[in-house]
Amino acid sequence: MTTFELIQILSGTVGAFFFSILFNIRGQRLALSTVGGFLSWSSYVLFEELTGSEAWSYFLVAAFITLYAEVMARIAKSPTTTFIMASLVPLIPGASLYYTMRYALGSDFSLFSEKALYTLELAAALALGVIVATAATKIAFGLVGKYRAKK
Repeated sequence: MTTFELIQILSGTVGAFFFSILFNIRGQRLALSTVGGFLSWSSYVLFEELTGSEAWSYFLVAAFITLYAEVMARIAKSPTTTFIMASLVPLIPGASLYYTMRYALGSDFSLFSEKALYTLELAAALALGVIVATAATKIAFGLVGKYRAKK
């Protein structure tokens, strides 16, 4: 792991911490959502290296963080969104959004459409990762509940 990647991971962690404060998350939940930010960017760096695709990495990280958030929500007796929102903040495609708007305002429509499509691809990967993992955890926890009720 390079120094640049360590700085990115630290920045993602700090960003998640301050967004958690902005969302009025306190105590144990603040620590857990900050850990989620750390895991978010750390796993992104790992998945980016393994897959070589930014969109696939976004999808896999979103699914992983959603699983983390579902488990932490049950441990902390808190809504899942408490952990998902702050943990996924480091993955917001800010640079891509910036360049999309820059090309739109500069009337460079070929670059605008290219960057806008790419930004939508990243946003869709995040959304699909959350949806798939949420559905999987609902099914898994439902099966566990039925199994426990049967005993």
